[in-house]
Amino acid sequence: MTHLPEPRIAAGFIRTLAAIAVLGSISLLIGNVWGSLVVPNHDWVADTVSDLAAGRYEIIQDVSLYGYAAALLALALASAHIHQGDTSWSALTILLVLLAVVITVIGARNEYGDGDSEGVVIHIYLVYAMGALFAGVFGLMAVEGDRFAFPVQRISKICLVLWAIGAPVFFVLPTQWDGIWERGLGVITLVWCLFYAAALWRDVGQRTRRDDF
Repeated sequence: MTHLPEPRIAAGFIRTLAAIAVLGSISLLIGNVWGSLVVPNHDWVADTVSDLAAGRYEIIQDVSLYGYAAALLALALASAHIHQGDTSWSALTILLVLLAVVITVIGARNEYGDGDSEGVVIHIYLVYAMGALFAGVFGLMAVEGDRFAFPVQRISKICLVLWAIGAPVFFVLPTQWDGIWERGLGVITLVWCLFYAAALWRDVGQRTRRDDF
């Protein structure tokens, strides 16, 4: 049986995507902090991110959501580039793309399940989809992350456990606490994205050094 050589990795391309993932993740954090400061009477403990993405200053949170969607799409492209044929890796790539789409729609839809009766209310379904997709991403990387020397597999396992516990709790919390809980869930996703981006960057460096010999 003929064995195909391992495809050569475009180091500059992967590092560019990793950088986009980092910048996009940071944009979500900056947008949330900035929005919390400028939106009048915003309570970051009780008010959710959706509250920031509605009203006069909605553009701040919307743009940060688009930046985060770009981060997830960059990770999806990087995953596709280093794909070695595993079905689970295909699933990871597709789930990351779907996450980027869902978050883009959340930002663009401007409907946050806040009592608006015009049109079809889909925000809550997008939130459910996002929760399931992130769980899938964490779970798949918890299995496939051993290909990286960087501890993204361990981080994925931790994120999966925290997500499995924290995400369902969010839907039953009193409204005076759901804002801070939602931000905690957001931090889990940001940590995962940053660790995956770092793993990609480091993996490319190791592959490049091997190719030099």
